[in-house]
Amino acid sequence: MAAPRELDEAKVEAFMEKALGDLSGTMTIGLCHLGDRLGLFKGLATSGPAGSRELADRLDLNERYVREWLRGLTGAGYLEEPEPGRFILPAEHAPALADESGPMFLGGVYQMMPAALTPYERLCEAFRGGGGVPQSEYPDILWDGMSRFTGSWFESVMVDDWLSTFPHVVERLQRGIDVADVGCGAGRALIVLAKAFPHSRFTGFDNFPAQVERARQNAEKAGVADRVTFETIDATQGLPGRYDLITTFDVIHDAAEPKQLLSAIRAAVKDDGDYLMLEINCADRPEDNVGPVATMFYGFSMFYCMTTSLANDGAALGTCGMPEAVVRSLCAEAGFRDVARSTADDPFNVLYDIKP
Repeated sequence: MAAPRELDEAKVEAFMEKALGDLSGTMTIGLCHLGDRLGLFKGLATSGPAGSRELADRLDLNERYVREWLRGLTGAGYLEEPEPGRFILPAEHAPALADESGPMFLGGVYQMMPAALTPYERLCEAFRGGGGVPQSEYPDILWDGMSRFTGSWFESVMVDDWLSTFPHVVERLQRGIDVADVGCGAGRALIVLAKAFPHSRFTGFDNFPAQVERARQNAEKAGVADRVTFETIDATQGLPGRYDLITTFDVIHDAAEPKQLLSAIRAAVKDDGDYLMLEINCADRPEDNVGPVATMFYGFSMFYCMTTSLANDGAALGTCGMPEAVVRSLCAEAGFRDVARSTADDPFNVLYDIKP
């Protein structure tokens, strides 16, 4: 047997510091979810310095809980205490914590975290026996959080940042074309596009009926239901009709049958049309996916993306399963002839314009 190696005490201490920091981060996420759900961040953003009693009274909350919340997030560095008992949300932190319409807002992610952990025991069973956790096992707040998280991107960067890198697509949308969004979720992307391009017509498809109903309600509220419709279908079995533009937004890596889905999309996009695929920004080599963003991606994969695919005996690509090399390979197999990567710089996503 090999002799036991003497431990590097500096490395032991460094790892303990990291591990404790990660535990602290887990508690911080829980506190942030409370702050988002109960309006505490937004209350601080609009009030300036406030004490626990003042903030609790304004939001009709219990002062003792508010005081503990303020202390916890001050300890985490999310809030500041410029004078004893008075707390502020620094202006530089507000885009992530209180500005729901901005591209940096994280409230939807904080909402998703406890929801993604809800079927924890079912996930442990899948580790032992295979299979996965179906979408039906997750609570509704997961879908709402997902919509809030992605919706802030759609509303703030999709047209001016992502689409602008493919001007020919923008020009066609301005003239008026037929657009289909596959895996539309709550419909936020199509609603943004419908507002930006009033001459085009939009149809969203999803295989999850509850999401389709949410999408219809959102379109009604946004005043675009006359040009945006939604249908419940299994897109892998084909789309009803052909379209000038088809989009998927962070959908293919979730799909149980990504090859079949891409083939169905290829059959439905017109020969002179475009397919816009938004996918996760990850490295071709798995060993290069390291650091906080990659860790977040693999966590979402474990607790949602990969396991929901496995629940349907799917390919289980996972959140980091569609790097550029895989995008190009799968699109070629599906019959597409050209893949162009957007020049937009985004740490989370990459947009591709794919030609039939």
